[in-house]
Amino acid sequence: MDGQAQFRPHQELGDLFKAVQVAPVFPDSKTFPDCVPRSAPAEILRAYAQEKDKPGFDLKAFVLRHFELPPTPGNDYQADTSQPVTDHIQALWPVLTRQPQQQKGSLLALPHAYVVPGGRFREIYYWDSYFTMLGLQESQQTQLIQNMVDNFAFLIETVGHIPNGNRTYYVSRSQPPFFALMLRVLAQQKGQQILSTYAPALEKEYAFWMDGAQNLTAQKPAFRRVVLLPDGNVLNRYWDDDPSPRPEAYKEDLEVARASGRNPEEVFRNIRAAAESGWDFSSRWFLDGKSLESIRTTELVPVDLNALLYHVEVLLADMAHLRQDKDQERAYRAKAEKRKKALLAYCWNPTEQFFFDYDFVRQKLSTHPTLAAVTPLFFCMATKAQARGVARKLERDFLRQGGLPATLVASGQQWDAPNGWAPLQWMSIQGLKAYGQNKLASTIAWNWVNQNLQVYKQTGKLTEKYNVEKPATQGGGGEYPNQDGFGWTNGVLLKLIKQQQRK
Repeated sequence: MDGQAQFRPHQELGDLFKAVQVAPVFPDSKTFPDCVPRSAPAEILRAYAQEKDKPGFDLKAFVLRHFELPPTPGNDYQADTSQPVTDHIQALWPVLTRQPQQQKGSLLALPHAYVVPGGRFREIYYWDSYFTMLGLQESQQTQLIQNMVDNFAFLIETVGHIPNGNRTYYVSRSQPPFFALMLRVLAQQKGQQILSTYAPALEKEYAFWMDGAQNLTAQKPAFRRVVLLPDGNVLNRYWDDDPSPRPEAYKEDLEVARASGRNPEEVFRNIRAAAESGWDFSSRWFLDGKSLESIRTTELVPVDLNALLYHVEVLLADMAHLRQDKDQERAYRAKAEKRKKALLAYCWNPTEQFFFDYDFVRQKLSTHPTLAAVTPLFFCMATKAQARGVARKLERDFLRQGGLPATLVASGQQWDAPNGWAPLQWMSIQGLKAYGQNKLASTIAWNWVNQNLQVYKQTGKLTEKYNVEKPATQGGGGEYPNQDGFGWTNGVLLKLIKQQQRK
């Protein structure tokens, strides 16, 4: 990557960056980090130092003079709601596709075309892309799937892991490791042998998540993303290497840290770790179960992250099998089996008959039930009895007329009730089907599809999240308004509709 690729606005713009974000000059904190400087940052800073204390200095006018604003989210795409929603989704793929381009500002250039979620999300997002690919697969967009997989392999090679998104301000963290699942989709399209091509990339990503595992001790049981448990097993947590406010939510993070009364770096680290989880934000990560100020993401061993890494180990074993490397295959199968046993031991609550995150600091299970509990079913790790327990709780406590909420707590955060999200519906439905819970799976699928269709007929839009407790209602809460587009909603909806049509 060229020098411009490394433009990090929060570092290179110093006091100007802080002034713009704290003011705030723009209503959305993500706008300024996405701006492109019209000249070298050092020149802009010199001009700022000369002008800022002069009478009548206008910060916004200064920014508009020295920076090119990012494209505003396009809300002008008009859907013909008399057409089937499947036609609408097919028409949206080109709208959401971005071609490779020269490095601009904080955007990391990618070698191939890719699909963005939509709205304020003008770049790729790691875990979103897997669920988008499910729809691309139904649309026979095999080349675009290949392009996106190759982009992620490129990021692993150049950055060392897949960042949250292709922005310089995202590189200190990743997102839930779905690359292995993307490879499964590509292999379904192109044959199993193609998996071997991506073994080096997947091994490198796995090494990123497991960094430091060999050096953990009882005195230092956690390092970056690995955690040593009392019985000697190693599981994973979410983390971010940078304990500062997120550039794209700078003012918001400062305010949370101030209100918390805690060490600001500790708060920033936990906020960023929750951003790595994709669940930003949720009562799932809050010690008191209700307020962002009590966030403690890094103290939890998340059930979904460890189920995903189990699948990474299984796929690495499958790749070794394809190249007839029996030693490697045995080693990865042993790792996967060990992780599975540890996850079932630490994250299963036999009284509740449900999976929970494990609080390794307090050495006890979290008491906040969330839809992350479905991931051991999605990856076929759970026993039949455990799957029955999860299904019972989903039907009794989670099932709503529009699908499943992320949690049972209405905290005002977006990854809490009453919001439902496409990726969690998909994993719940597929996980239940894997254990023969077909009636409940069908009910969830029908409720979710119906909710999506009702909002589409009313608004002509497919949105990021939905309020599953009220008919025809979009989601809300969190740091920014509900976004239109929307990559993973389109992918999951198209997949579910096509599955129904094939029955």
